[in-house]
Amino acid sequence: MSRPASRKLLIQFLTFNAVGLLNTAIDFLLFTLLIWFGTYYLLAQVIAYGAGMINSYVLNSRYTFQKDGKQSSKQHKLNRGMKFIAWNVILLGISLLLLAALTRWLGLNEIVSKAIVTVITVALNFYGSKRWVFTASKPQTESS
Repeated sequence: MSRPASRKLLIQFLTFNAVGLLNTAIDFLLFTLLIWFGTYYLLAQVIAYGAGMINSYVLNSRYTFQKDGKQSSKQHKLNRGMKFIAWNVILLGISLLLLAALTRWLGLNEIVSKAIVTVITVALNFYGSKRWVFTASKPQTESS
């Protein structure tokens, strides 16, 4: 890998992580605030996760995975948006199941459970975002 390509990849990685930290902060802080106000923890998770998800899509689309300042086609943006939503619905489902398991079955506090779930879903989110959601679209080739 050339030096400029390595530098670009490093910047992309650092940007993705900075956005991820902000998303996690939004998610965790909003969850904590909602719990403090007496919101049922699973509803709090849906709301907080949704806020982090919106922030993630906007910032990662605009700053992390924008290809050389070129605008993506409307179709590519639609496809990326649909993959992003699908992946995050899966992650939300995983997070809800884990939260319920940790609080109901293991008897952990909601905030402690949220911290554990956050570690797991952050790792899964990075993997799926890098490998599936924000992958570059491959040009269509015509078969002969």
